Amino acid sequence: MIQNGNVVSVHYTGKHTNGETFDSSEGREPLKFQMGMGQLIPGFENALIGKSVGDKVTVNIAPEEAYGLVREDLIVSVPLDKMPGEVEVGQALQAEGDNGQIAQVFVKEVNEDHVLIDGNHPLAGKELVFDIEVVEIEA
Repeated sequence: MIQNGNVVSVHYTGKHTNGETFDSSEGREPLKFQMGMGQLIPGFENALIGKSVGDKVTVNIAPEEAYGLVREDLIVSVPLDKMPGEVEVGQALQAEGDNGQIAQVFVKEVNEDHVLIDGNHPLAGKELVFDIEVVEIEA
């Protein structure tokens, strides 16, 4: 049975609540990770505790146990002339935070003189559904 510290391999399909798939291991190697190390969203790991090889589970994960709620303080308006050239909605950019760390941000809106950028994870604020199959457990 899976417990914290185990190295676990799973196949998974991640979907939105409308059934649209956003990620899957189908056609690839299983996802391999160590439980309890914070490598995956908490709701995904929590769904696996106590499971065994061959177990299949479907779990709905609230935003708080996934990529968090949308933080309005991470949505910022930036003057268009501060952009690294032309940008378009949905484009990923790298931005330097106040602490000097580089973060990925997404262009949310472009208008005549400003660009709205969003530092939230693209799946923040969303309830997610995962179909998970346990493939292997290592102590």
